[in-house]
Amino acid sequence: MTNADDRVLLITGASSGIGAATARAAVTAGFRVALAARRRDKLVDLAAELGGDEHALAIDCDVTDYPAQEAMVAETVAHFGRLDAVFANAGRGGEPGGFSGADPDVWRDMTLINVLGVAYTLRAAMAELKKTKGHILLTSSAAGRATIPGSMYSATKWAVTGMGYNVREEVKDEGIRTTLIEPGMVDTPFFDEPKPGVLQAEDVADAVVWALTRPRRVDVNEIFLRPAPVS
Repeated sequence: MTNADDRVLLITGASSGIGAATARAAVTAGFRVALAARRRDKLVDLAAELGGDEHALAIDCDVTDYPAQEAMVAETVAHFGRLDAVFANAGRGGEPGGFSGADPDVWRDMTLINVLGVAYTLRAAMAELKKTKGHILLTSSAAGRATIPGSMYSATKWAVTGMGYNVREEVKDEGIRTTLIEPGMVDTPFFDEPKPGVLQAEDVADAVVWALTRPRRVDVNEIFLRPAPVS
């Protein structure tokens, strides 16, 4: 694997699942990581596992709070001296019921996190990424490329896919690369019980790090992952 030369990667939603797996894979690849989420206890434990302050920084952040995201970026740069990549990964799932019966309060929280939170991350990180000709990665989903009856979650991921396309057009002349990560079902804490026959968080993390470590001449626009057919 290409060495990352101690580049700095900021990950939102880093306390578990895809975010935590990506942090582990990125540090193994040579990155230093800033870990942002609301659950500080899990972040502190993960940062210690990854080698402490030299390699990993734990940051409390609610992605629906724009000043908190600005502070997250500022703390990352103050600690590591730069920001080379941001993985806007924070998200939450929905609940059954569709547009006929789902809880509107769940829709509100999900939209704030999955859509507005991602847009806030882009805005907060952009100035630093322009300095380093950095890399933007967004967690969308296979659900953001499909029609799923009654799924507001799918609609939020369609929005993330759209943001990926639109921000790429905005920043491509700045030397910034943009990659959409679009996994199918992943066995993460979204679910109350393990899901057999689906992707693991480490599978998605490997895809993220692969995109990050391509030569500068390569811009990986999208990675669409699905579980392999059962033989």
